[in-house]
Amino acid sequence: MSSMMMMERGMMGAMGSMGTPMSTSGMPMPTSMGTCMVPCCTMKMEKCPNGIKIHCKCDDEMACAMLQNMCRMMCDGMCSCCCMMNGMVVCQCNMVMCNCECEMTKDGCCITCMSGDKACCQMLQACCDCMSKCMESGCKCCVCFNGMPCCCGSC
Repeated sequence: MSSMMMMERGMMGAMGSMGTPMSTSGMPMPTSMGTCMVPCCTMKMEKCPNGIKIHCKCDDEMACAMLQNMCRMMCDGMCSCCCMMNGMVVCQCNMVMCNCECEMTKDGCCITCMSGDKACCQMLQACCDCMSKCMESGCKCCVCFNGMPCCCGSC
């Protein structure tokens, strides 16, 4: 498998796919609805004074360009993170309680999610702790904007 892309079975299923279409014979037809191709990167999540920062770093130049293009197109929507192990969702955090901004870096991007509300900031930072622990334990994390995956990786 290339370092540029990662194909994760069930990722779209976790994000709300409709399933496998059936042919007239009743046999499932091949489809790509159960998989999603996104740039593979190294992720690091950290707490900051009013929220969290998600650093996505690509070693491959082509994957980096794809990540940055996807983020530019989709970053105005709601950000969410989904940690998965063996195709099953372990943790999903929807950043509905904050404002998220995406900044391009030389080797990827940095997504900053911040809130001026103390309770919302605590929720964000608790999500950061949970997702970081999931990735340290072997989960892959998928970062999405408006439910569309833009990158996938681990620490």
